[in-house]
Amino acid sequence: MVVPREVKQLDTLRFCELLQLPLQEVREGLKAARSYSRVKASPLVQNLSTQELATIQDNLIDFPGFSIKARMARSYRTENMAHALGYVGSITPGLLQSERFAKYLPGDFVGVNGLESFYEQQLMGRRGVQYKMVNVRGIEKGAFRNGEFDTLSVAGQDLHTSIDIELQKYGEMLMKNKRGYIVAIEPKTGEILAMVSAPAYEPSILTGKGMGNRYMELQNDTTKPLFNRPLMAKYSPGSVFKVVNELVALQMGVVTPQTAFDCNWKLVRCTHRHEYPSNVGIAIKQSCNPYFYQVMRATVLRGRSANRFEDSRLGLADWRHKVMAFGLGDKLGVDIRSEIGGLVPSPEYYDKRLKTRRWNYKTVYSLSIGQGELSVTGLQMANIMAIVANRGWYYTPHFVRGIGTGGPLPQYTVRRTVGVDAQHFEAIIPGMQAVVDGRGGTGENASLLDVGISVAGKTGTVQNYHGEDHATFAAFAPAEDPKIAIAVFIENAGFGGSSAAPMASLMMEKYLRGKVAPWRHRWEVWLQSPASRFIRRHR
Repeated sequence: MVVPREVKQLDTLRFCELLQLPLQEVREGLKAARSYSRVKASPLVQNLSTQELATIQDNLIDFPGFSIKARMARSYRTENMAHALGYVGSITPGLLQSERFAKYLPGDFVGVNGLESFYEQQLMGRRGVQYKMVNVRGIEKGAFRNGEFDTLSVAGQDLHTSIDIELQKYGEMLMKNKRGYIVAIEPKTGEILAMVSAPAYEPSILTGKGMGNRYMELQNDTTKPLFNRPLMAKYSPGSVFKVVNELVALQMGVVTPQTAFDCNWKLVRCTHRHEYPSNVGIAIKQSCNPYFYQVMRATVLRGRSANRFEDSRLGLADWRHKVMAFGLGDKLGVDIRSEIGGLVPSPEYYDKRLKTRRWNYKTVYSLSIGQGELSVTGLQMANIMAIVANRGWYYTPHFVRGIGTGGPLPQYTVRRTVGVDAQHFEAIIPGMQAVVDGRGGTGENASLLDVGISVAGKTGTVQNYHGEDHATFAAFAPAEDPKIAIAVFIENAGFGGSSAAPMASLMMEKYLRGKVAPWRHRWEVWLQSPASRFIRRHR
């Protein structure tokens, strides 16, 4: 620490050699200290090592105005969940000027992102205050009025997260050398069990001396390890979205569980020949693109005929409103500030993009199969599965289940409904089970029947015009009494059933059984193999 007014005849060269700092850095630090206060102490050099401390302490007597101050510093005991935890950094001059940080001092640590930032107020606690009498030279003369106005400090509160650290570690291992995400949620509470963003980094990298340099290394890394993919990356949901599309249509009454549509490749290409989609269960099991094309067309147009352009605009607006009730198109409100909202395009969006109001259903049909302009985040994908698992409701996903001795923040205790009757969920879940557990289902590589667990899920392959398609799979288990909802997305991994589905099954088994059956460890090896993306060519 330095009190500028007390610094006398500083031997700058020797001081710099002692601290092993460039001359310019010391000069800038002294200038900043003087601009803050000439009589109050402020930090000049932070995060000293034990060796540096020993060297400096023995020589401080020769440098009046300088002193050592010990303080608490953040350390992380885990190598995992860096994107959720976030990191802390020294408060900036700009923040010190804001009312929110009025009680902070230069050199204080403040949460920069992640849980560290969102719960800064709870983690910081309250600083104690001592009033001292000083003379005109800044020399202390004792407590003011015997400490009558002094206050004790209050420690920050503990945060109790819902993360299952063993599941988190396992997920990060599975995603090693990949790009994408895994998000797992406890459906009945909205508590996040695991959130993996790959590539990742160790939380301890952004602590201690030299943190700034290490941060810049991460920032310049072309794999973008600082980028929180589950919350900040927008991807098309692919065929997983067909579940939402069907539920909206069932609620609006434009189709029934027994409604049949021909697999007509003239409307939209399907990925493979399959049995006639005579009901919703078969359509979901086989992920029939023409079926869901016609489901959404029935939803948007609903028999209108007066003006096909205006019919499409009105129908899309109604459809969009019901889709957004599933938490899509806007931020869910997770307890990390970096979340984005995704996109469910509106009629006005297409008006502006196409520079005309004369567009119809054929312009927007790709939305029916989770492609086109539609985009969601990983958290939203997992939450869709939580909604289906709960048969129509959810709690806003969150990491912190308890603050101090209390529960989570109030907004995470509000049960939210999506406006779709429970009976419609019961109509589609058998088809989702057939995706995984049925013979020939597109997600059969996610089956856990051999360990006694039923799974309901949906595969997806997201078109990518800049390389291999992206693989995705979303599911919940056990199907009859869900305890985990999960979404997996792997960039450039090809087909959803090949890599994303088995990865999700390993995660679900790990959580539900606490271990993975010995004969299923082969999947761990398989997922590290480049060939895994080509095991099956299903959407």
